[in-house]
Amino acid sequence: MKSRNLLLAGYCLLIAVLAGLAAAVGVFLRGSGATASGTSIRGEEFRYATDGVYAFNAIRVVAEGVGWDAVTLFFAVPAMVVATVFIARGSVRGRLAALGILGYFAYQYLMYAVFWALGPLFVAFVVIFPLSLVGIAWVWSTIDAEALAAGSDKGFPRRSLVVFGFLAAALLLAMWIPRIATGLSGDLAGAGLLGTPTLAVQALDLGLIVPLSLATAVLVWRRRPVGHLLAALFSVKAVTMAGAIVAMLVSAALVEGRLEVVPFAIFGGVTLFAGWLAVAVLRSAPRAF
Repeated sequence: MKSRNLLLAGYCLLIAVLAGLAAAVGVFLRGSGATASGTSIRGEEFRYATDGVYAFNAIRVVAEGVGWDAVTLFFAVPAMVVATVFIARGSVRGRLAALGILGYFAYQYLMYAVFWALGPLFVAFVVIFPLSLVGIAWVWSTIDAEALAAGSDKGFPRRSLVVFGFLAAALLLAMWIPRIATGLSGDLAGAGLLGTPTLAVQALDLGLIVPLSLATAVLVWRRRPVGHLLAALFSVKAVTMAGAIVAMLVSAALVEGRLEVVPFAIFGGVTLFAGWLAVAVLRSAPRAF
């Protein structure tokens, strides 16, 4: 048992190190800020970065990516390092926290692999996201869902998780369906393609995050043991992802000189609520079983 815990902790630490290195390169080697005008094959006019590791991407995309990388480097990676210490000690809560952080890494680097223009970090992206997916499966396999559910105390935020799961799915649907419709109507600027061939963010959110949100809400509502595992994955990923969006908006505002106040307020609130939810989920879980 101890050797298994140490091996799992080492694996999670490896992912944290790789993600930290990739994020550090994104933050500190983002380039000089030099840009050029471009026209996509669809005839969309946009400005893109001409140097740095994220060269050949729209400047808005680069700005958002640097913000996302900063959250990964200064928040998600340290959180994973702390989680590995508890995993090595056999902590259930440490494994639950790692489950959500691995979900964050898997989403981030899958997004990076399919969204960014081909660049020097591409290989890192396609290494980190499958490693994170394997990590999710590995951590999941070490936790007895029925024992977790039976050992969780009354502090488990069942109602809040159900409401938040449905609201998160509804928010993403409300945000992205109109944008998709706008793009299909031919208004590329309104759809925010920014020179890219498709809406990768929307595809991943609607194909991955919405189902995760709904599955968590339904299974927690129906008091299924697996709902406790999904609750940890969903809540921890939610706070890291919402925090990353806030950082992306701030980073973009520094480049464009204008903060999108409404999205900033919405996702700032989501970050705070998801943070409380994640803490409540982890604290309600047994320390070990």
